[in-house]
Amino acid sequence: MKNTSKSRREFIKKSGSAVLTSAMGFNILSAKPRSSKNLNSDTLKVGLIGCGGRGTGAALQASLADPNVMITAMADIFQDRLFKSYENLKSENPDKLMVDEDHKFIGFDSYKKLLATDVDVVILGTPPNFRPGHLAAAVDAGKHIFCEKPVAVDAPGIRSVIETAKIAKEKGLALMSGFCWRHDIPKIDTYNKLKDGAIGDIHTIYNTYNTGANWFREQQPDWSGFESQMRNWLYYNWISGDMITEQAVHSLDLMSWAMGDVMPLRANGTGGRQSRTEDQYGNVYDHFAIVYDYPDGRKGFHFSRQQKDCYRSYHIDMMGTQGRCYIDVGRKHEITGKEQWKWKGEKSNMYQNEHDTLFASIRNGKPFFDGVRMANSTMLAIWGRMVAYTGQSLTWEEALKSEEVLGPELDEYSWDLKWPSQAVAKPGITKFT
Repeated sequence: MKNTSKSRREFIKKSGSAVLTSAMGFNILSAKPRSSKNLNSDTLKVGLIGCGGRGTGAALQASLADPNVMITAMADIFQDRLFKSYENLKSENPDKLMVDEDHKFIGFDSYKKLLATDVDVVILGTPPNFRPGHLAAAVDAGKHIFCEKPVAVDAPGIRSVIETAKIAKEKGLALMSGFCWRHDIPKIDTYNKLKDGAIGDIHTIYNTYNTGANWFREQQPDWSGFESQMRNWLYYNWISGDMITEQAVHSLDLMSWAMGDVMPLRANGTGGRQSRTEDQYGNVYDHFAIVYDYPDGRKGFHFSRQQKDCYRSYHIDMMGTQGRCYIDVGRKHEITGKEQWKWKGEKSNMYQNEHDTLFASIRNGKPFFDGVRMANSTMLAIWGRMVAYTGQSLTWEEALKSEEVLGPELDEYSWDLKWPSQAVAKPGITKFT
């Protein structure tokens, strides 16, 4: 299928804000069901769990990835989110949207209802705290999966994902993660050069994810405190994993890719909140600085920031024994040293590439598998948060064995839940669990 030039981030902006159904003069439960006459035995049916911007964007890419794919079910805890997602998908690619009213599921148990349908592929686009449980349920139901990054918010969640991934592998299920930079053609070509020794042995990597302020949804009169947290999930570490896990993990994944996906031995670092200090921003930090110690003395340096009106950078700078590789994400891919090289190829849409790869792998019977790799990249970020929160130096084994559980069990969620948000972490005072 030809790649679309529309980026998922562009599409996310369109579907990012909640719309009340009453304001639109439309009741989602009274819409006329769509006919299923275009479905056939070869149709790959797709279900979307989590209808926010990320999930909606991924669903659009899935609908464009194969000539015979159809979105047939949707689930979300919020009716207005599902409605907005549905309307955006209908406006973008109506021929690939066929969601009958009895396949629009609302509530914390909506994922179960969707997984009980005959969908072949599910997109997991909820906030990260739900990911381990939703992933396990999807694998148990025998579905192929696209799951957004990160895949967990704490170490017990990572261990769960690793076990689930093993089962998915045994069942022959495709499992694609949202680590999209691994599907970006300029980066693939650049990393292939590194693999071939273009800069010799890599010994030092500096990576950044320094961005601006993020969105915030003002408290509405009919929202409980818990609903407000769920709608502003970025700012609560038990839902998002904090910014290093939810967003900056992309840069850590690039670092891990360059290091051959070998895990570091030890990490230490710092972080805090300087400009985003109001109570409305929950308990997350707005900056991190982490050092990862790899085998053979290699080092990884990570810096990330979410602060308004500050310099932005999304870089990875790699030093090797025979040269340097510098990537300014989306702009420049350059190698200097024993070899001089700049990427000058034709760009493609990495978000679309992910889904093209996923669906092609399902069609050819060779399911794509991100599995443990996506768990390890996520754990790098969780580990970085741990050392920043506590001010301690931790080994990979210590971090991965942590028993700290940030949020409730999947089946505990309800609108009556009053989950206590932790205080903002204080290095040297907050203890490692």
